[in-house]
Amino acid sequence: MTAEPNKPCQIKRDYQQLINLYPAIAHTDAHYLSKLSIYQQRVFEAHSQQKLLVLGQIGLGNGLELLSWWRTHSNLNQRLLLKVFEPNPINAYELKLLWDQSLFLVTEPTFEQHLESKLVAKRAQKLVQKYQPNLCQLAQTLLHAEPAAIIGCQRLIFDDGRTTIDLHFGDIQTQLSSLNYSPEHPVQHWLVLPHLLQTLNQQSHWQMAKLSDDSATIATIGLSESSGLSETTVNRFQACGFTVSDINELATKALGIHQPVTLINHQPDAVLLHERQVLRQQDAKAYAFNPMAAILSSATQSSIAIIGGGLASAHLALSLAERGQGAQLFCKDAELGQGASGNRQGAIYPLLTPENDELSRFFQKAFLFSRRRVQALTSAPAGNQTPISHDFCGVLQTAHDERSQLRLDKIIQGQPWPSEIAYAVDAEQANAIAKINLDKPGFFYPLGGWVCPFEYADAAIQKAMQLADVSVSLNTDILAIERQSDGWFLLTDNNRFGPFAQLVLANGAELTQFDASNKLQISPFRGQVSHVPAQFQLSQLATVLCANGYLTPSHQGLHCLGASYVKEPKHLDFCPREQQENLAKMHESYPNQSWLADIDMSGNNARVGVRMVTRDHFPMMGCAPDVPKILKDYAQHQLTKESRHYWQTTPAPVHQGLYILGGLGSRGLSSGPLAAECLAAQLCGEPIPLDKATLCKLNPNRMWLRKLLKGKAL
Repeated sequence: MTAEPNKPCQIKRDYQQLINLYPAIAHTDAHYLSKLSIYQQRVFEAHSQQKLLVLGQIGLGNGLELLSWWRTHSNLNQRLLLKVFEPNPINAYELKLLWDQSLFLVTEPTFEQHLESKLVAKRAQKLVQKYQPNLCQLAQTLLHAEPAAIIGCQRLIFDDGRTTIDLHFGDIQTQLSSLNYSPEHPVQHWLVLPHLLQTLNQQSHWQMAKLSDDSATIATIGLSESSGLSETTVNRFQACGFTVSDINELATKALGIHQPVTLINHQPDAVLLHERQVLRQQDAKAYAFNPMAAILSSATQSSIAIIGGGLASAHLALSLAERGQGAQLFCKDAELGQGASGNRQGAIYPLLTPENDELSRFFQKAFLFSRRRVQALTSAPAGNQTPISHDFCGVLQTAHDERSQLRLDKIIQGQPWPSEIAYAVDAEQANAIAKINLDKPGFFYPLGGWVCPFEYADAAIQKAMQLADVSVSLNTDILAIERQSDGWFLLTDNNRFGPFAQLVLANGAELTQFDASNKLQISPFRGQVSHVPAQFQLSQLATVLCANGYLTPSHQGLHCLGASYVKEPKHLDFCPREQQENLAKMHESYPNQSWLADIDMSGNNARVGVRMVTRDHFPMMGCAPDVPKILKDYAQHQLTKESRHYWQTTPAPVHQGLYILGGLGSRGLSSGPLAAECLAAQLCGEPIPLDKATLCKLNPNRMWLRKLLKGKAL
């Protein structure tokens, strides 16, 4: 049923009809969920000794199966990663409306805005509590994470990392084929929702097999309890090496006089196993140039060192801690977040492009992931919270000249952006959102806002320390690093730390200070942010403004106005000229507005930091490139067809056990936490919530490899 936003009365009638039908619907769901729960319990029992269990699900539906997995797992002492593949992103809307107050499937995203009677919603809530009480809290937690209708993988982390849900929206075969096989943590079982059984083709089945353990099974449910699964369906999956089970049959056996049901299949025959291995080898060959992190062994649980004290290093420590992995963090300052992460307020919103290319898609996922991190850290139980000043008040982007207007128009008109990502507003709407006059149209990011970066970093570290053996060494300036046979050593003026099996450089502006990293193609840019008093009309600003520069709502009596952008700065002293340039940017962006007179720069209050920026605006995340070895190999393999083949099929030279996490630029609040999560997943040999092509875009090797793979000169 589709509700139209301009017909609220019809919506109310349809909604009331569903309310009246809900007891019957709920009874059916309860019957189905009882059978599903039996199957899910068997899955968890079969893998009770695993620290991490990876499960796959084809289809999101109304979310009942997802919530049931979560509920069944909630009392178990293991981590769960559930990967859900749904071809239609609109189901993100359906999920919200199904479980938000009413728990009904209505596909109109603005339905709540047009609901005339709150009494109807209250009645629905009572019915929910009566028929599905144990799923309500999980449903609301899931909705609070704001899954969006975007293509690709969105990672949702709950319960301090014990439950992770990857929502993959888009063509199922494309999503499956885009993922790396994880030999340490493959998919152990699949649940396929019946309405998608016939839409999966043989290529999809093989992609599922590629990602799976060799003894993985598939479960689904027949169209009726009497008919069971069709022979064709069973044969298709068996042809890829799976054992196929009908949940109806499993539940009947479990509740009857039969022997306990086992879900573990005997190994498929050698031919089918070989076919799976061929698919994995093809993937490995196609992306051989992009080496991944060497997996930590169980004997090295405390052997990761992180250099840096900002947002990236703090979130890497948190992501590792959620996996039970300790780390030692070294920060040269007396407190965390004194570098680029030291600003009072930073805008958090996605970077969009007209084409919605890999950069745009990465930043949408990363922005949403970071937003969830803030929510999780600030909603922890009492006593476990570290305050993070923030306000998800939205971000309003406007043009400041003809060129920027053309660019913004291309972005707005280039894609049918989901409304939770961004939507266009006219001048009147922009004024209403900002609560001050702008008198120009713009693009509004409703889930965006601002966050205090150094408080965000500190909260991440505090949470990491609660979860694992994470330590922080402040006032520890690492001057050199060296690789020995037993690992990496870190040197200061007076001390030598190590050995560490893995070393991550996440030290912001000092990222290129070491011999092993000084060739990274990344540039420092100075940024001076002005702090101006909140007064008169200016103090009414209710959203973050982004045009030529940015302006935040007030926090503790001050607004942040910025920022300058000076490549390879000579010093980090206060600059009066940049202070005036920041003000001039606002006048250029919003000319003739009376509130501009309220911006008082006389106090010369500002903060200066350095951001590390890449040419393509992607962060750097992954193995540290061994540039001297790249150049040496290049001398032997260059500018021929054979050389292109060599670089395509040969892992690019890297420093063993050394990794880069940096280059976050001016969007680090959005990109840093997801980049850290992906690196932590690599280090621990777990599935990564990014596709293979995007991982190549993040690789610190990418600037050289792009040329080498095309047979071009370095």
